[in-house]
Amino acid sequence: MSSTTEQPSSGLDTIKLVASIILIIASIGVFYYFATWQGEPVSVFFRVLALLVIAGAGIALALTTANGKNLLGFLKDSRLEVRKMVWPTRAETMQTTMMVMIIVLILSIFLWLVDMFLGWGIKLLIGN
Repeated sequence: MSSTTEQPSSGLDTIKLVASIILIIASIGVFYYFATWQGEPVSVFFRVLALLVIAGAGIALALTTANGKNLLGFLKDSRLEVRKMVWPTRAETMQTTMMVMIIVLILSIFLWLVDMFLGWGIKLLIGN
């Protein structure tokens, strides 16, 4: 885990977060606004590129705040924890998958039989 303590956010952080949200919203607006430029259609490639650049700037700005730094620290710690995990072997994965498929098959047959008998009982009670 990270040894940093949580820092109180300042007014500058709030301004940065608001500016980053505005940039992200503006990137979406730019994407749709420039669907045509001076009556000519604009390539989707350039519109997506502009969206990614402007949204990336907004995200980069948000990551410079105290909350953004805390998020980066959390993501780094999470990555370290995932590296420590012991993943199952291919054989274990195949065995587990087969067990799940067998249990699903058995339960589906059981539920089909229950449905069939309940339907038969209702028809018997109704008299059809």
